[in-house]
Amino acid sequence: MQIVILDGYSVNPGDMDWSPLKKLGTLSVYDRTHPDMAAQRLRGADAVFTNKVRMTRELLMNTRNLRFIGVLATGYDTVDLNAARERGITVCNVPAYSTEAVAQLTIAMLLDLTQRAAQLDRLVHRGQWTASPDFCFWDKAPILLDGKTFGMIGTGRIGCRVARIAQTLGMRVIGYSRSEHPEFCGERLPLSDVLAQSDVLSLHCPATADTIGMIRAETIAEMKDGAILLNTARGSLLNEADVAAALQSGKLSAVGVDVVSAEPISKSNPLLSAPNCLITPHYAWSPVPTRQRLIDVSVANLAAFLNGSPINVVS
Repeated sequence: MQIVILDGYSVNPGDMDWSPLKKLGTLSVYDRTHPDMAAQRLRGADAVFTNKVRMTRELLMNTRNLRFIGVLATGYDTVDLNAARERGITVCNVPAYSTEAVAQLTIAMLLDLTQRAAQLDRLVHRGQWTASPDFCFWDKAPILLDGKTFGMIGTGRIGCRVARIAQTLGMRVIGYSRSEHPEFCGERLPLSDVLAQSDVLSLHCPATADTIGMIRAETIAEMKDGAILLNTARGSLLNEADVAAALQSGKLSAVGVDVVSAEPISKSNPLLSAPNCLITPHYAWSPVPTRQRLIDVSVANLAAFLNGSPINVVS
């Protein structure tokens, strides 16, 4: 079996081990693959692993031997599932591998935006505390989360974990989701109520036809004045120009995102020049134990497929 990894560097920049896949066939690993090179690198491949390289209809229809696509992620919007079905290609993902890591960054962003510890540290090092006539110093008072309402759109595994942490901070938790997860500890409400009642709104839903661009001028207008918005899900959930405008006007007091519409972020992205906008480079999923879990499950996915009992099948 010929196994190809098209964009392995983000998962394994050198601190992981691909050798378990070598036990299942002949392995070729590419750090990155430009779309123009994808067809050539898939020539003769029986199985391919991809993270962000798109498996388009044109690409899949021109493969001869491909029988398996392993998505090195939970989201599988990079694969044309209809084309894969037509070609009889099994597509598997890695569910829930990054739950704790993404939940951790979500709360870290919230604490950074409300406590402003990093900003105050910079001011202290610039000498502003030294110059203060008082024993304490701040340029803007921190926000107490206890008693505030934490709302979320999407109450799957990550949303449920974030909800539990928010609850331990003394926050009231509310959520909207198309499906009910039994572990969700908050109160389920219609979307309009979640928008209207949340002091903090956190997104934990996939990018679908129904959710792409869901946070836009109209939905922001339904939110509380001065609300905080967090997005560690998919960048396409936001109309970034509308979010930037809401930050400029003060309708939103702060925004934290780990994902943007086009990655790497472009110089023209309006969030880069918006005030009170915390941006991290899509790294919530990247702790070593998390990436190791991703590789382990990916290997198990291919092994199960070869044994005739595929697991984590999305198509």
